[in-house]
Amino acid sequence: MIIVIDAINKHLFGDVLDEMFQLRARVFSDRLGWDVSIENGREIDQFDHLDPLYLVGLDDEGNVVSCVRALQTTGPHMLSDVFSSILDGEPPLRSSRIWESTRFCVDTARLQRDGASATAISRATCELMVATLETCRDAGITDIITVIDPVMNRVLKRSDNAPYDYVGSVKPMGKVSALAALLDCSDERIARVRAFAGLHDNVIATEAEVLALRAARRAAEAGDGWMDGQQATSLPGYAVAASVRPTIGLRALAG
Repeated sequence: MIIVIDAINKHLFGDVLDEMFQLRARVFSDRLGWDVSIENGREIDQFDHLDPLYLVGLDDEGNVVSCVRALQTTGPHMLSDVFSSILDGEPPLRSSRIWESTRFCVDTARLQRDGASATAISRATCELMVATLETCRDAGITDIITVIDPVMNRVLKRSDNAPYDYVGSVKPMGKVSALAALLDCSDERIARVRAFAGLHDNVIATEAEVLALRAARRAAEAGDGWMDGQQATSLPGYAVAASVRPTIGLRALAG
């Protein structure tokens, strides 16, 4: 399931965000060797203080297994302020209808440790892609510009989510290279990714569903014994359903 976290509801999901920042540190610093700021095992930068939009994926036990961040391009964002060398001197794209997607990552180490197959990992990746595209589409966003590495570029192509264009050129970034790609938030693109991954249901969870799942996890970790991870999946209303509240807030942000 994917939870949408923004300035309005982030006070409910501080623990989820904390796990997300730890995941980002493991991926972007430890694995990819990017020059990112790490403090107490968490990767947090200046853009995280601008109340961005986060989409965070959780597994059946409530663990954070994926995440992505979205920023409006009308203000400070990574391509204009950090990765500007990619643009080769050209001005960054700025529009209320174009958002930047960065810090996309999946905790493949946890999923593999839990016995997930390559297909399951691909599904987790596609769920996050679909949630991002659908959330942006519903907010009136027409396009996403995303800073990725060549590996992620191949993942996008394999999942029938290939960029329709690129901006600037490929530049070295830590152990890998970085490039800027454009994705439209169209129904056609969403349908392609859903078909590739076999996703037929809603992928975005409600706040209540995620809070219940996280409470069940905490109880299990504390050894209370009243609920374990398996029982948590049987909670009434656990089936993933789209959340309406974040979409309303996002429309206001889109302008």
